[in-house]
Amino acid sequence: MTIDNYTFIESNSKLFLPTEESNFAQLLINRTTEAAFCLEANGKFTYVNDAICVLSGYSREELLSMTVDEIDIDFSPQLWSELWQALKSHSLSFESGFRTKTGEIIKVKVTISYAEDKGQEFCCAFAREKNEQVVLNVQQYTNQSESKQDLQSESKTSLSLLESTLESIASGIIAVNNKGEITYYNQKFLDMWQVPKTVNISKKYNRSKAFFEAQVKDLKVYRSCVWEISNRDDGERYDLVELKDGRIFAHYSQPQRLGEKIIGRVWSIWDVTESKRIEETLRLNEARFRTLAETTEASIFLIQEKNICYANPAAEILTGYTIQELVTNFNLDKLILGKKFTQVNKQDGIALCEYQEMQILTKNGNQRWLACTVALLDGMFDFAGKPVELITAIDITNYKQAELELCQALEQAKQLGEQKERFVSMLCHQFRTPLNVASFSADLLKRHSHQWTEEKKCSYFGLIQLGIKQISELLDEILLFGKAEGAKLEFQPREIELNLFCNEIIFQVELANSNQISINFISQNNSITADFDPKMLQLILTNLLSNAIKYSPENNSVTLELSCEDKNIIFKIKDTGIGIPEKDRERIFEPFYRGSNIDSIPGTGLGLSIVKTIVDLQGGEIFLESQVDVGTTFTLRFRQLLRSRESAS
Repeated sequence: MTIDNYTFIESNSKLFLPTEESNFAQLLINRTTEAAFCLEANGKFTYVNDAICVLSGYSREELLSMTVDEIDIDFSPQLWSELWQALKSHSLSFESGFRTKTGEIIKVKVTISYAEDKGQEFCCAFAREKNEQVVLNVQQYTNQSESKQDLQSESKTSLSLLESTLESIASGIIAVNNKGEITYYNQKFLDMWQVPKTVNISKKYNRSKAFFEAQVKDLKVYRSCVWEISNRDDGERYDLVELKDGRIFAHYSQPQRLGEKIIGRVWSIWDVTESKRIEETLRLNEARFRTLAETTEASIFLIQEKNICYANPAAEILTGYTIQELVTNFNLDKLILGKKFTQVNKQDGIALCEYQEMQILTKNGNQRWLACTVALLDGMFDFAGKPVELITAIDITNYKQAELELCQALEQAKQLGEQKERFVSMLCHQFRTPLNVASFSADLLKRHSHQWTEEKKCSYFGLIQLGIKQISELLDEILLFGKAEGAKLEFQPREIELNLFCNEIIFQVELANSNQISINFISQNNSITADFDPKMLQLILTNLLSNAIKYSPENNSVTLELSCEDKNIIFKIKDTGIGIPEKDRERIFEPFYRGSNIDSIPGTGLGLSIVKTIVDLQGGEIFLESQVDVGTTFTLRFRQLLRSRESAS
């Protein structure tokens, strides 16, 4: 559309009004039924009256923040700039289309003229709906070829569709105008209230009013939400009306508007009897649950989608977290370390709950074991319609610890039984060898002694004595082990010069082993004196040195080192023998246990166990370092529990 389409009216008037007259004019223009408004040079609204608000559907505040091209579909910023210059010399009259807030197009006749007040330029406009006006949408407005008959037919179709929709919904609908006249109600409304045909439904009709009031339990509530509600109340209302027959109706209402004007009110009504009954049942269940949960010693959690929505006081004590901490965005992974599942309580093949053992980490860092039953509460409590897990837990940490200790004891008993079985087998072998030698020698002497020389007889007597000695030593070792295990060893410590003592031990061990391997003695000082039980210390050193020789190749050497460190006495026995495999090192001090690489080397498996027991009883420590086919080092450290002295040379 161009400026040529507009009709110009000759006018050279400019508006100059005193303040009193201006106020009066503003009051007068706001009362007229014609839409009136003022525009600035940029097309922005500076004044609007009530009629333009009703016509456009916009509020006064909304229009004053808009420009004319936002409601006039024919205007554009460029066209308005051209009209503004022309308006300074001529008034203007034209037909146009106003787009309402709901998107409808209203056909209007507009008269607009230029004005000036206190140096401010603006234009005043009046808009009047055309007599032949019909309500059109944007598409209908641009397509002027559609007939009025088509529009009326479409309106009837839309109205029929609206009525069908209102009749098919599950809620009762009723609309009342400001005069108290019922303008619409659907069949569902009649069915819900069980209105008889003899009752004429009208807010003004006393019989219908009496009918409705006779049905309700609380007349004051009903009158407040229906009969006495003001047509000036522009707010939404939600009320519950209880009937005498026990049913409960929810009433939701909102004002019916035409533009900004309230012309009545519309109610939507639905039956909430069942939902209220369920709600009351849930409330009762919840009250019972809380009473039980908060008095039991078992910890109770309600969990929904990995969030704790309830925890009882017992859970607070168990976890160390406050209830507020547990139910406020708490990370369950921080609490639960692990689970073991066992399904229980089955009826007709369906599991009602499951048993879980959970390991948790409390707030102070302690690990606890819980025995839990986990059940799904679907619909028992109201949690936004979502299922909730009920976890009931008791602390079984002490039981789990006892169970662990029992398993360990059973394993130890099993290992001990296996060790004793091996020991009996080994013991039989160890006894059989010297017994066979002694028995064989005695038999030969019995049969041939009258023929043999004294020298040959003496050699066989020597074998018998050796067998008896070996058996005696074996028995002594078993008896010593028994005393050590029973802590029945008697310690009689006395002051010993350790250098001299070690040299004597070395001499005895070398002699017992026929000097096959030499033992090197290294001492930090010429004289080291300390308090030891000489018998016990001799047993320890003899056993370790003998083992070092036994498991070392011939012509190799063994070393015994003696030193003092912070008033502690330290012995080190080193060999270059077969070594101890890594898998055997943790068990090498167990009774009857022998390394896996000893082959046919004889032994009872008691020596190192006896050594470890005696060292422990004297408050000392023993350490092991070994490498297969390289050698082994045993280190003995006797702490300050023993009085020790050293003197330099």
